[in-house]
Amino acid sequence: MAPSHPPLRPAPGSDTPLPPDQRAAEVQTMFSRIVPRYDLMNRLMTGGMDGRWRRRTVREALVDADPRGGIVLDLGTGTGDLARDLRAAGVAQVIASDFARPMLVAGRGKPGLAADSGVTWLLSDALHLPFADDSFDAVTSGFLLRNLVDLPAALAEMMRVLRPAGRMVALDMTHPPPGLLGQVTRFGVERLVTPVAGWLSGSRAAYRYLPQSLEGHPAADAIVDLLRATGFTDARYERMGMGSVALHVARKPSDA
Repeated sequence: MAPSHPPLRPAPGSDTPLPPDQRAAEVQTMFSRIVPRYDLMNRLMTGGMDGRWRRRTVREALVDADPRGGIVLDLGTGTGDLARDLRAAGVAQVIASDFARPMLVAGRGKPGLAADSGVTWLLSDALHLPFADDSFDAVTSGFLLRNLVDLPAALAEMMRVLRPAGRMVALDMTHPPPGLLGQVTRFGVERLVTPVAGWLSGSRAAYRYLPQSLEGHPAADAIVDLLRATGFTDARYERMGMGSVALHVARKPSDA
C-alpha cells in the first residue's frame, strides 16, 4: 500500500530535503538540462556496460511473450536506448514515455528511432499513467525508480496497466552490498565517477545527484518487498556492475 505522505528527499545538487512535488520539478529540470551529453555520459560512467544491462532487461521483459504482437511501455525512456533495444528484439509497439520533454525530442531524432513507426513518444508522469487497465505485455524502465517521488504509487500504476501475467522489469542503481566490495564500489562512484562525470558534462550539480539519489531510496531487498505488497508475484532481483546496479523483475498475477 502506498504511503499517504512520501518521504522527503533531496533535490539534485542540494542536501535539503524537499516536498515531493518540488523535488519532482527539480529532477525534471535537471534531466532536461543534461540532454546534450546524456548518452555519452551513460557510456563513460558505466564503462560501456549499460548496453549489456539494457539487453538483459529486454530479455527478461520478453521471457513469456511473443514480441511480434506485443506492446511494451518503457517508462523514463530518456533518449530511447531501451526502447530501441526492445524494437530490435522484435517488439511490435513500444510506448516510450518520459516526463522531460527535451529527452523525448532528442530520442525521436536518434539513428534507429527517427523513422521508426513502432515507437510512440509520450510525455507523461509515471505516477499518473494515461492508459487503461491491462494495456501492456510488459513495463520496462532504465534508471528510473530512484528518481520517483512516490515509488509505491508508481509500482501500483505499473501493476494497473500491465496485462495479466505481464512482466515489470526495472534496471537501476542500488545501494552497494555490505563488505569490501560495497566499500570499493561506493568509493568509486562517489570519489571517482561522480566528480569526473560532473566535470565532463559541465553540470556538477546534476552528477552529484547520482549517489545522492539513493538517499532514502529502498535497498534492493526492500524493493522486492514493495513489489510483493503491490500484488506482484515472482519478484526478484540480480546485481550487476560490481553490485551497484540491480535488475528487478516481477509479474502481474495471471488471474488479476
